[in-house]
Amino acid sequence: MALAPELIDAYENADYVVFTDPELVLRIGEPSPRLDALLEAEGATAAAYITAANPRGEQKTGAENESAGAALDELLASAGYPRYAGEGRDPENRRAAEPSVLVIGIYRANAEALGRIFGQNAIVFVEKGSAPELVIC
Repeated sequence: MALAPELIDAYENADYVVFTDPELVLRIGEPSPRLDALLEAEGATAAAYITAANPRGEQKTGAENESAGAALDELLASAGYPRYAGEGRDPENRRAAEPSVLVIGIYRANAEALGRIFGQNAIVFVEKGSAPELVIC
């Protein structure tokens, strides 16, 4: 089923925040020298921004989102991916922030698979030197 244009627009205009000091904010289509520096420091060429919250865009309880996030983190930890906590934010505050994670060094196909496993409509993928892109799952 195709995603509604307004939902794609919301994803494309969200702030994808990574909890670093100071916060790192990723935006679709905008290159991030700070992210490139982080990837360089981690010895990686790519990263993905993924959430397990609110699968298929359906609002879940805090407990349900926390449980899904813990399952995602456990899977990423077992695979050995470096990762940074964050949250996807609506810059106009129409939607609640979603707990998320920046996964360092993950291949695009694996990131897309994680998105599908956790019922996500989309993920964000970025290669060093390029702008983050929205990837529909």
